[in-house]
Amino acid sequence: MDRISRHSQGIEGVRFGDLRIGSLLFADDVVLLASSDHDLQLSLDRFAAECEAAGMRISTSKSESMVLNRKRVECTLRVGDEILPQVEEFKYLGVLFTSEGRMEREIDRRIGAASAVMRTLHGSVVVKRELSRKEKLSIYQSIYVPALTYGHELWVMTERTRSWVQAAEMSFLRRVAGLSFRDRVRSSVIREELGVDPLLLRVERSQMRWLGHLVRMPPGRLPGEVFRARPTGRRPRGRPRTRWRDYVSRLAWECLRIPQEELDEVAGEREVWASLLRLLPPRPDPG
Repeated sequence: MDRISRHSQGIEGVRFGDLRIGSLLFADDVVLLASSDHDLQLSLDRFAAECEAAGMRISTSKSESMVLNRKRVECTLRVGDEILPQVEEFKYLGVLFTSEGRMEREIDRRIGAASAVMRTLHGSVVVKRELSRKEKLSIYQSIYVPALTYGHELWVMTERTRSWVQAAEMSFLRRVAGLSFRDRVRSSVIREELGVDPLLLRVERSQMRWLGHLVRMPPGRLPGEVFRARPTGRRPRGRPRTRWRDYVSRLAWECLRIPQEELDEVAGEREVWASLLRLLPPRPDPG
């Protein structure tokens, strides 16, 4: 698949400043990228031809097209005589991407997955008196939290999504503590009693840890190159969306008082950055 991907590369792709990305490849999952439907069809035709030359074929039942745009834009792609369905959302490597480029739908989906885990474990684990709190919290950390926070490093959190995540967190922890909303016990008191850190603190610490990885990535690594790239063109009218870099820059200022112009320099020092993240204070609970 690596050889097929290399041989099918052309001049198409999407540009981030001087960086051009034509495809993403993980095992046999391939994403082709282009700035127009014409270029994407050319790229798809070359990829299909290389697959056929290697004795493989594209599975049209598992292939879909999606346009990243705030407005709906038609994109008709063909593999042979078959037209690929166009979708508004697409799941890749366990993460849901939407045509509008928003993360709220993915965060909501992760909360739904965590709720399904809790429903499954409710009678046998969460409220089972024979299990100690330590055992329940071990299951919380090893099963519930990963289901809830998968892919969280690249979330752009708003006060609304922060409140969603905290509600999902406390839904589990209240039951472990044997409490309900009617008991009117503050979330911070429950966490202190159970000896667990706020889940939002864990999320934000991981996000800034990933920021450090991106800053220190050597040239040639795609995540670092995309992070450092500066897309060209004009933003659409209206309130601009918060970019991930702007979000973590604000997070670093609010939590660590590191100004944006010094952030790359500080995050570039691995030991210094790690020690700062260990001291990261929790932000006030949303709402």
